[in-house]
Amino acid sequence: MNEHPSCCAPSRDEASPPPPAPMGRGEHGIEQVVLGGGSFAMGNTNGDENAGDGETPVHTVELSAYSIDATSVTNADFARFVDATGYRTEAEIFGYSAVFHLALAAEPEELMGPASGTPWWAGVRGADWRHPGGSRSDLDGLDEHPVVHVSWNDAVAYCKWAGRRLPTEAEWEYAARGGLDGARYPWGDELIDDEWRCNIWQGDFPRSNTEEDGFLTTAPVRTFQPNGYGMWQMVGNVWEWCGDWFGPRYYKFSPHENPTGPSLGAARVIRGGSYLCHDSYCNRYRNAARSSNTPESSMGNAGFRTVGLTRPE
Repeated sequence: MNEHPSCCAPSRDEASPPPPAPMGRGEHGIEQVVLGGGSFAMGNTNGDENAGDGETPVHTVELSAYSIDATSVTNADFARFVDATGYRTEAEIFGYSAVFHLALAAEPEELMGPASGTPWWAGVRGADWRHPGGSRSDLDGLDEHPVVHVSWNDAVAYCKWAGRRLPTEAEWEYAARGGLDGARYPWGDELIDDEWRCNIWQGDFPRSNTEEDGFLTTAPVRTFQPNGYGMWQMVGNVWEWCGDWFGPRYYKFSPHENPTGPSLGAARVIRGGSYLCHDSYCNRYRNAARSSNTPESSMGNAGFRTVGLTRPE
């Protein structure tokens, strides 16, 4: 089993009250995939789970019908939210966020130094969703890329404005599987057939990325091919926040119907892996893979997608 840590960024050292929820109700324009619900085998059936992540035991889950975004929330989507509400993300409030070292676009004095244990991550003053690499970067040409440098709290604030919620971990995995029960990836068990199927790391992590898939960092949300349910890029590209608290032993006692995670915790679930995942370090670009981070943390490789509040007819 791979015992390497996740490619998500280190947690923030400090916490603060989450930003106030924005007022009013906004327009959420992302295409919806309506899933009729049903039962599936949740968890890792392939024996390549990461120790400590709690991907097993495999257990049957029954879900009610729900609708879910076909793509991650994009920079353009998040900009409409911010323009309508004046919302400030936690990266903006704290004044910094985590940036991968090859994506840096900042002044030398803005670098806070490498993260302990993961020196490819740096705290960067001025890095936020509008400046994903730091103060010398912007969103030019990135409207259809997933928004990043958003914390769990920021994602929840967007959901409240849009009349949405974050998916449960079980809803996320069911959607990612695309009807292929037990498959390793949303398209099957083989990582590559004739071409790359997701945006992950190629080359020598973390020093050089050959970019065989076409991308050093994020890709537009409708790159590659959707899965059997019409879901785009459920693995690779960016980690996605889920609504659940993270518990490594939760699968041993989770309820059969519509599980929502532990009642308490220190970190929230993130799913799907990111453009930094590589077998030599983090093989979490799989349907069953799990990781977590604290709800106030933000990073250049994590975003979110949302679920409808009401059950579809």
